[in-house]
Amino acid sequence: MLKNFLYALLSLIILPYISNAQPTSKIAPKREFRGVWIATLSNIDWPSRPGLSVDQQKQEFIGILEKHKVQGINAIMLQVRPAADAFYGKGREPWSQWLMGKQGLAPAAGYDPLDFAVKEAHFRGMELHAWFNPYRASVNSVTTLSADHITRKHPEWFFIYGGKKQFDPGIPEVREYITQVILDVVKNYDVDGIHFDDYFYPYPIEGQRINDGDTFYKNPNNFSNIKDWRRNNVDLLIKMVDDSVHHYKKYVKFGISPFGIWRNKYEDAEGSASSGLSNYAELYADSRKWIKEGWVDYINPQIYFTFTRKVAPFGVLLDWWSNNAYGRHVYIGQGAYLVNSRAEMAWRNLSEIPNQIRKIRENTRIQGSVFFSSKSLSTVARAVGDSLKTDLYKYPALPPQMPWLDETPPNQPQSLTADALKDGVHLRWLMPLKAKDGETASGFVIYRFAEGEEISVLNPKNILRISFEDYLTFIDTAAESGKRYSYLVTALDRLKNESDPSGPVGVEIPLTKE
Repeated sequence: MLKNFLYALLSLIILPYISNAQPTSKIAPKREFRGVWIATLSNIDWPSRPGLSVDQQKQEFIGILEKHKVQGINAIMLQVRPAADAFYGKGREPWSQWLMGKQGLAPAAGYDPLDFAVKEAHFRGMELHAWFNPYRASVNSVTTLSADHITRKHPEWFFIYGGKKQFDPGIPEVREYITQVILDVVKNYDVDGIHFDDYFYPYPIEGQRINDGDTFYKNPNNFSNIKDWRRNNVDLLIKMVDDSVHHYKKYVKFGISPFGIWRNKYEDAEGSASSGLSNYAELYADSRKWIKEGWVDYINPQIYFTFTRKVAPFGVLLDWWSNNAYGRHVYIGQGAYLVNSRAEMAWRNLSEIPNQIRKIRENTRIQGSVFFSSKSLSTVARAVGDSLKTDLYKYPALPPQMPWLDETPPNQPQSLTADALKDGVHLRWLMPLKAKDGETASGFVIYRFAEGEEISVLNPKNILRISFEDYLTFIDTAAESGKRYSYLVTALDRLKNESDPSGPVGVEIPLTKE
């Protein structure tokens, strides 16, 4: 203990010299959004099949998180509402058919998949964004829908397109209902974000037409052009959801992942130099407007194209979105599921996605990426997953800050101590005092430095652990005998603002007797 005390004293002496300069070595950024979609629709990613026991579901999910933690992922986009059904119990819609095999059939009492998922993600330093499909109500015409499914209660709210029932966005009661469905999750679960995918009005199918003429006639909202009216219907929902989410929990992020092209330059001079399907014309989704108006905290365009895709080159669309960020975050959706596919020869190049990540990092107005989907990173895109683990995401990262929601950092943890015991270095600290916005801490970052190493919280290679929980202890079991270490601990608030560090405190690990 005397050695611990003397080394701690030495650490206190060097406290004023903790470096705040940027590291000169080329390392991955300390702040970067590194997300992955976990799709539940048709059991794409989880659970592997319907009807698994609670223990089987839990073990599968923990296995998925552990795999992604090793790969450096720090955000999970979990699909909680695939088709007006739910992977959670504290809401108004029936249990999803992809959970237990029959829509409306509950899992074992006391188990809530979303509660479980949030807790496990936070324990591993991962955000969890609840992913909703806002408008899909069924996936085919043959699946039996439960008696309390919304299509049974309000059949007048839907049109059929491509054999699927779709909410009619032009009906005011539909927009209100969807917003309340989302608020069930915001109010009852500790999620970090609300996330929409790319399905607004349906993707066009030849020979099909959207049967919403009567709705347009009843609720024209001063529009004479039905296409402009449809875009406005989507806008109304986006703004309503944004206002509602932040009214109840300011720290819950709201983001949308649209198709990768807003408009093509031949359609609009402000569009991208591309020539593919566009959100604006075909899906009636004015995705750029949502950022411009500040209705989303992040936009996550699905740029599932290669650098050499003629109609929509990855680099062109990346630059276009960065030039149209309007101060909000841009995370790029990357198509890991396409690796090694026959969709395009360039997908056979295993460097395609790693090179996309490098290109993303060159652009200071892009804050990260999200991969579709979870399973792909251990199957067709396993090489990408390995590149994340060993190179691109080798060191941990915190999600980027959102100063428009909260820019007040928490105060530093108090009374940090470190003791070298037989099973490792035991770190303990106390909660910080409340910051001026009333927050204390909802997570912590632990840094470790070897003797002689520059003490700087800016270099992510020194991050030992990130947790989005308010635990006040940690045991470093990886400390090597005979070595000296210094430790720092910082506090995180809900939006991942980071405090000044507590410490450093130093310990010397006793030599282990052989």
